[in-house]
Amino acid sequence: MSNKFTVEIISPDKLILKSEASEVTIPSYEGEMGILKDHIPLITFLRPGLIEIGKNEKFYAEDGTVEFSNNNLLILSTTVQSLKNMKTEKISIMLKEAENRLSASEITDKQKYILNYKIETLKQIN
Repeated sequence: MSNKFTVEIISPDKLILKSEASEVTIPSYEGEMGILKDHIPLITFLRPGLIEIGKNEKFYAEDGTVEFSNNNLLILSTTVQSLKNMKTEKISIMLKEAENRLSASEITDKQKYILNYKIETLKQIN
């Protein structure tokens, strides 16, 4: 019996990935969450971080929603990008912009929380 389940990553304009996986790690507001076959059904939100599918596939996402039910994982995000397609220059620009926004005095605690995770993830990638 297989230990795999279906994973779909979708942005508003295209299907980014549809495959099978035995393990997926997502960055949720509750913390990093590992999903295996037969995981309890869930709906949650993504915070900035890495989506890891098995050992080889990694995606950067800043936001989105996740639903897991009946061994189908659906990730919807407007910002998801494969790490294979991210250039070092783009990551550096994104990092600088996030650091500048974090230093602004008129941002909320929620924005600080999100920006800190974004900066931490971009530094990890870079």
